[in-house]
Amino acid sequence: QTGRIEPNYPKVCGHQGNVLDIKWNPFIENIIASCSEDTSVRIWEIPEGGLKRNMTEAVLELYGHSRRVGLVEWHPTTINILFSAGYDYKVLIWNLDIGEPVKMIDCHTDVILCMSFNTDGSLLATSCKDKKLRVVEPRSGRVLQEASCKNHRVNRVVFLGSTKRLLTTGVSRWNTRQIALWDQEDLSMPLIEEEIDGLSGLLFPFYDADTHMLYLAGKGDGNIRYYEIGSEKPYLSYLMEFRSPAPQKGLGVMPKHGLDVSACEVFRFYKLITLKGLIEPISMIVPRRSETYQEDIYPMTPGTEPALTPDEWLSGVNRDPILMSLKEGYKRTSKIVFKAPVREKKSVVVNGIDLLENVPPRTENELLRMFFRQQDEIRRLKDELSQKDIRIRQLQLELKNLRNSPKNN
Repeated sequence: QTGRIEPNYPKVCGHQGNVLDIKWNPFIENIIASCSEDTSVRIWEIPEGGLKRNMTEAVLELYGHSRRVGLVEWHPTTINILFSAGYDYKVLIWNLDIGEPVKMIDCHTDVILCMSFNTDGSLLATSCKDKKLRVVEPRSGRVLQEASCKNHRVNRVVFLGSTKRLLTTGVSRWNTRQIALWDQEDLSMPLIEEEIDGLSGLLFPFYDADTHMLYLAGKGDGNIRYYEIGSEKPYLSYLMEFRSPAPQKGLGVMPKHGLDVSACEVFRFYKLITLKGLIEPISMIVPRRSETYQEDIYPMTPGTEPALTPDEWLSGVNRDPILMSLKEGYKRTSKIVFKAPVREKKSVVVNGIDLLENVPPRTENELLRMFFRQQDEIRRLKDELSQKDIRIRQLQLELKNLRNSPKNN
C-alpha cells in the first residue's frame, strides 16, 4: 500500500532516547532490533498485519553498554546472535536465546562507525573513529588485520561477499570523497583507491554478491553510482549513475526474496527524503525482453533459514548461508518464532566484568532515584567516618595516658 500515512499512525516508541540504528531479523521477518541513546538494545515483535496501536513494550530489553549504542547487526548465518556497538568503544555479542551478552570485543580505542560480516559470519570488519580499519575474529575478539588509514579516512566498510576483499568509503587527505579496495588478509596497503567527488556527505556502500554489483549512495545528494566488481585489475568498473534532485538522508534495502523477479528487479532501495517526509522506493531493473525467469541475474541466494544455532556458532562452527531459489517467487516457509527468555539475573558478567555495575540512568525518575540513593550513601559514609574519627581520638588519648603513667613495679 502506497500513499501518505495518517499523522497518528501507530509507531514503535518504547526507547527513552533517540533511536540510532534498526535492523530486521534475517530469519524471522517480524522481529526488529533497535538501539538508542538510552544505552539499551531492544527486540520488537511486529504483530501479524502490522501495528494497530503504538508499541511501547519490547519483547526483550538488553542492557550491557555504559554509553549510548550506535550500531546493531544480526549475524548472517546464525539465528538469535546479535552484535551491538556502543560509544563505550565495545562490541557486545548477544545470545538472544538467553537474553545475555556472551562475548565482548574490546579492541577499539574510539567510537565504532561501521560493522560488516563476511559471508559465513566468521569475520567482522569494523571502521572506527581512531582512523583504523580492523578485521576481527568475533568469538575470540582477536584482531587479525589492522590498517592505519592516514591517507584515506575510513567511514564505512563492507565485505565484498566471498571474494576475500573489503571496500571502504571515506575521505582523502584533500577532503574529497574516496573509495578503497582492500585484501582482507593484508591491510598494509589498499589494492586501489579512487576519488569520487568533492562533496562532503557520507558515502553509503551496498554490495550485491549475486550480481557482483556495488552501489554507492551519497548522504545529502540524490545520486546512486553503480559499479561491477571484478576479480582482476582494475577490480572496479564504473557502469552508470542514478540521478535525482531530492537529497537522501539514508537508505534501506529490500531483501532479495522480496524483489519482483518478473520485472527483472535486481536491487531495491528505500530512500529517506526528510525534506518531504517521504520514503521513496528506487528499483534497479535489468532491461530484458524475455518474460522467462532469468537464471543469470538470479542465482541461488541466501534465504530465510538459519544455518546455525547460537550454541553451534559459539562453539566455533562456521557454515555458509542456506541458499534458496527465487524462481517460484517468495513463499514464507520459515516457521521460526521468537521466544523471549525469562530472566531473573541482575548482573551481566562478560570476561569477568559486570557490565551493569556502572550503567547510567535511562530516565529522569531513575536519575532522581539514583541521586537520592547516593545522597543517603554519602550521609551514611560521613557518619561512619565521623564515628571512626571519634574512635581514633579516643585511642590516641588512651595511648598518651599509657605513656605518661608511672611504670608499675
